[in-house]
Parts: sequence; structure tokens; C-alpha cells
Amino acid sequence: MTKTFYYLFLSFLILSCARKSQYNDPIPVHDNFSIESKFVNETRVINVWAPSNYKNTNDSLLVLYMPDGGANEDFPHIANTIAKLIESKSISPIILVGIENTERGRDLTGFSEVEEDAKYCPLTDGANNFRAFISEELVPEINRKYRTKNKKGIIGESLAGLFVMETFFLKPKTFDFYIAMDPSLWWNNHYLVK
Repeated sequence: MTKTFYYLFLSFLILSCARKSQYNDPIPVHDNFSIESKFVNETRVINVWAPSNYKNTNDSLLVLYMPDGGANEDFPHIANTIAKLIESKSISPIILVGIENTERGRDLTGFSEVEEDAKYCPLTDGANNFRAFISEELVPEINRKYRTKNKKGIIGESLAGLFVMETFFLKPKTFDFYIAMDPSLWWNNHYLVK
């Protein structure tokens, strides 16, 4: 299992350094559904990718949750990368759950006292509600709809990476593993690293 996390982390680290996410990646075959959330007070679109042989097995899989998980966001790139890693047997099969953005800045950030942050993200301070949506509503729904193991992780880049890091520090038991690529640690005058 440690080998899986190591290769997954290393692959995403290398890919994130090599180039910006490419939105012309083909959109892989996947499921999607909507979930009405009382925590974020809106309907959220969820994209779920599973390995091609998932339906032909009875295996339960790890789950990787991903903010910025819309079909026109990072979902295709990450799903296609995971598919190649599974195909090459570099990692064990996993399920990817992408959460499509509605108001990215609001959902992925906490409060900030910095004026420049408000210019970058006019709506902020929704990270706690978004975190509750994931843990209290989305995770149970995924566990109900799919064969999952008790191990789950989260991956994010930039503001989503900030959300990943903040979740790790504030609610470390929410996930079993965390992957933050180029997290926006500058948020709120670098409060997470102080």
C-alpha cells in the first residue's frame, strides 16, 4: 500500500512540475451524479472514474477525492494519469471522485485578513462547509454507490492544494493520505506555515 501512495505522489509531483494541467486531455468514460448539499447549500456535480475492469470484479478499492474535479477542470488529466499508472502496474487500482467547482475561491479557502486575497477570491471562507460536505455527505454517498475500502485520500493543486493542506492540519483524520501539489500557501499571509 505504501508503494502505491509513493508512486502516485511521485507521478503527480513530476507531472505538476513538468507542465500546467492540459484541459485537452480526453474526457475518460466515467459516471456522474448530482448531490444536494445542506452544508454548501447547493447542488454539486460529482464525477467518478473507476478502472475499466471495476464492474467485472468484486474488489473494493481505495478512493481519491479531488476538488477541481469537473470534466473541464483537472478531472480528465488526473483520471487519465491514474489509468496509465494502473495499467503499468505502478499503483493499485483506485476510484477517483471529482467534485466540480461552483465557487472555487469560496469552497477552497478559509478566512483571510489580507486585502490582496479578497481581490483574488472575492468570495472566501467556505472551506469548513466544503470540508463538511465532503466528509458528511459525499463520502457516505460514494461508499453507498461503490465498493470502497476504508482508506481514502485527497488530491489538489493551487487553492485545492491549500484546502488539502488545511484539512491535513485541521482535520487530519478526515483522510488517510494527502497529496498537495503547489499549494497556495501564500493565502492569508502564509498562515499555514507560521
